Amino acid sequence: MSASHSADSRVSVRVRFAPSPTGYFHVGSARTALFNWLVARQSGGTFVLRIEDTDAERNREEWVDGILSAMHWLGMDPDEGPYRQSARTARYHEAVEALWAGGFLYACGCTHDEVTARNTAAGIQTPGYDGHCRSLGLPRGEGRALRFATPDGGTTVVRDVIRGDVAFPCAAMDDFVAVKATGAPLFVLANVVDDIDMAITHVIRGEDLLPTTPKGILLWEALGSCGWTTDGTAGPAGAPTPALPVFAHLPMLVNEARKKLSKRRDPVAVESYRDQGYLPAAFVNYLGLLGWSPPDAGVEVFTAEQMTAWFRLEDVNHSPAFFDVAKMTHLNGAYVRDLPTEAFIEACRPWLVGDAAPWPAEAFDEATFAAVAPLVQERVAVLGEVPSMVDFLFLAEPPVDEEAWAKAVAGDEGARDILVAATDAYEALRAGWTADALHAATLAVGEGVGRKLGKAQAPIRVAVTGRRVGPPLFESLEVLGPERTLARLGAALARLDGADRA
Repeated sequence: MSASHSADSRVSVRVRFAPSPTGYFHVGSARTALFNWLVARQSGGTFVLRIEDTDAERNREEWVDGILSAMHWLGMDPDEGPYRQSARTARYHEAVEALWAGGFLYACGCTHDEVTARNTAAGIQTPGYDGHCRSLGLPRGEGRALRFATPDGGTTVVRDVIRGDVAFPCAAMDDFVAVKATGAPLFVLANVVDDIDMAITHVIRGEDLLPTTPKGILLWEALGSCGWTTDGTAGPAGAPTPALPVFAHLPMLVNEARKKLSKRRDPVAVESYRDQGYLPAAFVNYLGLLGWSPPDAGVEVFTAEQMTAWFRLEDVNHSPAFFDVAKMTHLNGAYVRDLPTEAFIEACRPWLVGDAAPWPAEAFDEATFAAVAPLVQERVAVLGEVPSMVDFLFLAEPPVDEEAWAKAVAGDEGARDILVAATDAYEALRAGWTADALHAATLAVGEGVGRKLGKAQAPIRVAVTGRRVGPPLFESLEVLGPERTLARLGAALARLDGADRA
């Protein structure tokens, strides 16, 4: 048989994103959600969220909350839903009854070991069900699964927008299990019933689900031949089974080794990137580049509105897409630098106040941060880097990077002379404590010990801020003020003297 997938162009587009709540929100799932969302937005259609939560042993409610919060963070709130498969069990059983009555299902009591033994005895190397129970007429129940009787001949064709026609010879397809021995419908049956009832016109999902698509097509057509009607989830109840949806199977996401992204091996949790301080606009921009690119090949930075206008399913590449964290981080840095200063300050707030801040709440000062914010903004790629850039301003004592101390202070024979000379020079600047004056004084300190400015300021930076990297030193010292700057220089000298005596 040949299965057409074309949806009636007069029917309003309805797409669905159907994640399972079995872990953190995967970046691959986020990309799938985005491409569905784009199709809905550009067509004036409906973006449906369906939670596939029938696996009680693996599903957890906090994962559902994670999906919803991550989608909201990305600006992809659904138009409908979330619907839950766990609330639709009765509907699936109605479909099972219709398929059983129509002769499309049969009972099977074979175990995996029994099937394997029969295949081995027959010299069959390829694993698969041999149709043993198909003609036995076994009754339902008694711990028997229900299998779908696939056609003996013909071909089921998945007409895929991205991959073209993909043919599956029916003779090569097992009589697959549609209902477990426990009576629970399997994924493919539940999905088909949901897609019919919810009037889904486009099924856009990962390529790993392509092998299940011909099974879904067979079930869809079988339900249609049974006179199956919708339950009114997306409209009036009793409507006839609609035409098959448009199929589009998105390319797999791979890591730098070109292996499929793994939850165990790769950083794939959207929540993690949110918590690190990636901007949602940048994250969505990068997701859009995973398997698709704008009509102008040279454009890589664009808004969600531009992407909506440009996106076409048929332009999605079927080759695997490399999820490059370094490239995404670089892109995020560009977005950070492009923010108005006020927006940057506001975006940083979750990392500066509250439990996430590395200093007491009363130590943080809005005006102080605002003074250095433009300097910090130019030097961070993600917002989570901001606290380590400015903690020397809000902590009584700066957290010292011991590796930096060992290299720039303890390991530098001229560091003590520089710190002593800087202390004297800075002491004379109390009445005129400006970045320009501090710069000139430090330049003179360096000249006095035969060093250029960059080498001269290294031990000063570590002594005052605790780190070798941060905002421009002299602007930082101006904001920190003479009292704390001189106190920290004194503490650094005392530590050096103590080490020498030891």
